Amino acid sequence: MSVYVYQTFEIKQDQLSEAIKNVRTIQNYRNEHYDHKTEILSPISGEDFQYSFLSIFEGLAEMELQSKKMFEDEEYKELITEFMEENIVQGSLYTQIYRSLPGLKSDSDSE
Repeated sequence: MSVYVYQTFEIKQDQLSEAIKNVRTIQNYRNEHYDHKTEILSPISGEDFQYSFLSIFEGLAEMELQSKKMFEDEEYKELITEFMEENIVQGSLYTQIYRSLPGLKSDSDSE
């Protein structure tokens, strides 16, 4: 069962160009070095400077394993720390974790 980690954050207006570069660097680094997929979501409507990471893991155990690996990785820690300190509004990071619901195997399963 897949686990989805949805993290929203507000980018500082005066840091928009630099923040977009940094967020893409973080996305590429995570997708190349870890066993999960990370997408960047940009606003179409709503708050103009609220962006999101959407990361998809195989399950909770895999999410925990990948998180442990990321925060033991000095290069990743440097990337994420710089991004957090310089590009986002303090206190705006909000993380939600979802899991997918499995589909029904057959009509008899719904009874």
